[in-house]
Amino acid sequence: MAMTFDPFAELDRLTGSLLGTQQGPKFMPVDLYRDGDRYVLNADMPGLDPGSVDIDIDGQLLSIRARRTADSRDGVSWIARERPFGSYLRQFNLGEGIDAENISAHYDNGVLSVLLPVSERAKPRKIEVQNSNQQQQSVTAG
Repeated sequence: MAMTFDPFAELDRLTGSLLGTQQGPKFMPVDLYRDGDRYVLNADMPGLDPGSVDIDIDGQLLSIRARRTADSRDGVSWIARERPFGSYLRQFNLGEGIDAENISAHYDNGVLSVLLPVSERAKPRKIEVQNSNQQQQSVTAG
């Protein structure tokens, strides 16, 4: 499973978040690891409504979208307002080794977990080596 890294996009994201001028989708930090016959992708999404999370696959592209709405309390005077709101987006190229039909996801304690099973054809397997004498004997014996 390939993840792309664009240092210029990262710099824009960091600068935008520090200056409060970030436009477009916000960054969603993830961990990705392989656990046996599946990959596990954990994305930090604290404070998001799980109903706003949208996961879709288009060909080999997995997209995760979510939205956090701004806290709009009337009559309060904000002292600090650092928690980002708006839309979040991450995309991943799945490659050929993922069983896209059996991907599942769940949201717990602010973390979205996406389980990506490895396809049967991508799993390691043993290839039996046959002795050419055994093949000839079975052909002549039949």
